[in-house]
Amino acid sequence: MTVKLEDARRVIAAAEAKADEIGQPMNIAVVDAGGNLVAHVRQDGAWIGSVDISISKAWTSRAFDISTKDLGDNAQPTQQFFGIHTTNGGKVAIFAGGIPLSRDGVVVGAVGVSGGSGEQDHSVAEAGAAAL
Repeated sequence: MTVKLEDARRVIAAAEAKADEIGQPMNIAVVDAGGNLVAHVRQDGAWIGSVDISISKAWTSRAFDISTKDLGDNAQPTQQFFGIHTTNGGKVAIFAGGIPLSRDGVVVGAVGVSGGSGEQDHSVAEAGAAAL
């Protein structure tokens, strides 16, 4: 099982609706079960610097099957995953906005959002994930 383009479009549409609702333009990426990019959108006005970040958040969330918010909490000094962001060629994102996508209890991909505060990114990602 994996995320298909149709799934990714539905996730992105729901995430875009939430971003519009809170008034924060976002970059939204969806990856499949292998961590490969399926779809990405950069809303008008969203930071260009957040394109890669949204993709990294989605990849990280799928690579470790955990939200990047939770991974970040566990990556602080004295925590079990301190330093994880230096692995995988620096591709690991440890701040909020990445959430695994599951179907029938199996992780089939992930969504990554970047462009606002950590709380905003996470809430937009949650809205996208809920649409799967």
